[in-house]
Amino acid sequence: MNPGEKHTATLERGEPVAVPHTPTLSIVIPVRNEGLNLRIMLKILPAVVEVPHEVIVVHDTPGDDSVSTVAELGIEPNRLRAVLNSLGNGVANAIRAGVTESCGDYILIFAADEVGPVLAIKEMLQLMDGGCDFVSCTRYAHGGRRLGGSWIGGVMSHTANHLFHWYARSAFTDSTTGVKMFRRELFPSFHLEARNVGWAVMFEMAIRAQLLDLELGEVPIISIDRLYGGKSTFKLGPWVVEYLRWFLWGAKELRRASGRPRACRLAGVGQLGR
Repeated sequence: MNPGEKHTATLERGEPVAVPHTPTLSIVIPVRNEGLNLRIMLKILPAVVEVPHEVIVVHDTPGDDSVSTVAELGIEPNRLRAVLNSLGNGVANAIRAGVTESCGDYILIFAADEVGPVLAIKEMLQLMDGGCDFVSCTRYAHGGRRLGGSWIGGVMSHTANHLFHWYARSAFTDSTTGVKMFRRELFPSFHLEARNVGWAVMFEMAIRAQLLDLELGEVPIISIDRLYGGKSTFKLGPWVVEYLRWFLWGAKELRRASGRPRACRLAGVGQLGR
């Protein structure tokens, strides 16, 4: 899409909506009945995102309560719109649908139920403007923390990310976080294959960004899971199987490709080693 070219998105009533400008940032938020969390998040984002941006809320079913929340806020469609994911249920397909409907230079994948990471958006943008192609957040290094959520899920996430960073020689200290920013034109090159289980697709994306030899960045966050309630989609069995699949594949491929040390840039610091 060329700068200034009009972009159209399909709303629930099927009418095309013209977006008359190209924003710097497209924020894609996959949801499943996140009406309460979304209402709070959509009031916070404009206060912390200083660049021209659009928010695309992607839902799997027409009856999702997130749709009515978007409508009630009465924000112009070129700044906020709900998009029905017609590619199949799950986060991976919701991201594909959201990116297809986006028109920003950068894409930010974000979760409606996490308030803390909004404070990292400015630093993520700084890294992107400074030459990074792909920026991920971390809950486990450089002052980042994870609060709330499933206890067993938290322990497994922390342990798995630490092991993956060390064993796979990954540049990221938190590959599985769902908060990631990248250049829109790079998305097709990821060739994502993760099943629609949790946010496993974000783990895959972090691996493929390194295999593509992109310029990487990492920003610490304070992750506060479900501060305002809602129901988690965490399911121990399916999540372990899918995340383990990508752990093993990623470790094999990253170790094989480790001809030179991979590193991330941290906002305001510069290069980070392993």
